[in-house]
Amino acid sequence: MQNPMPLALPDLQAAFAAHVAGGDRADLAAAVVGDSISAEARLRIYRHHVAYSLGSALAATFATVHALVGEAFFRSMAQRFIGQTLPTQPVLTEYGAGFPAFVAGYEPAASLPYLEDVARLDWALNVAFHSPADRRLTAADLAGIAPERLPSLSIAVPAGTALIGSCYPLHRIWNASQPGASAEAVDLSAGRANLLVLRRADDAAFIVLDAGEAAFVASVVEGTSLEIAAERATSAGPSFDLSTAFARLLALEAFAAPQQKLGDGPLKAPG
Repeated sequence: MQNPMPLALPDLQAAFAAHVAGGDRADLAAAVVGDSISAEARLRIYRHHVAYSLGSALAATFATVHALVGEAFFRSMAQRFIGQTLPTQPVLTEYGAGFPAFVAGYEPAASLPYLEDVARLDWALNVAFHSPADRRLTAADLAGIAPERLPSLSIAVPAGTALIGSCYPLHRIWNASQPGASAEAVDLSAGRANLLVLRRADDAAFIVLDAGEAAFVASVVEGTSLEIAAERATSAGPSFDLSTAFARLLALEAFAAPQQKLGDGPLKAPG
């Protein structure tokens, strides 16, 4: 029997990626040298190792999802995701951006409709944690601004910041899944949640916002002036008070520091 033609490098790489994702290829096995174990066995070992490593990386990134569904369910779900979506870069903390959307369509998790939002929160916390811990906007930065100019200013949120909205009490679900939490059941009908995820000095965390604050932050993210952001916030939450909300968010370091010293020009802050 004639030996198969050797695979060109691009074809070899494609075949290897397909094998890792679960598709056996005879032409790939022919390109692998076996010694004490066969080429097929060697490839199976490698595929198992990759699948286990990627599953462990996903479990670390989506720790709340993992805690909610358990090890066996999570491993099964992760393996299905890995078979569809392999990493495109070598940093495993950047792997899993598409996992929340995958969870939304994962039929065995259909009885857990909040799980996609939990996955979105886990991913946002991961992104925030690995973002630079840049300086935040403080009252001192605003001290030189004339009060009449403040409404026209545009500010920004820090790198890695995310606004997560859910029709479920996402913060309570997250808290209940943490180690040492009480076994008290979470009332899923308790109302929606708006969470602002931020990078902290040595961690990432979220802030619970009311409807007005969430609309205000969403408008700030879009780059609108504080005046327009306040108008949108008042429409979303009639009890919204700009002074109170802005002071609270400023104290919580929710805004990025300006890129240059404030003066007579427009306020510039990194996006």
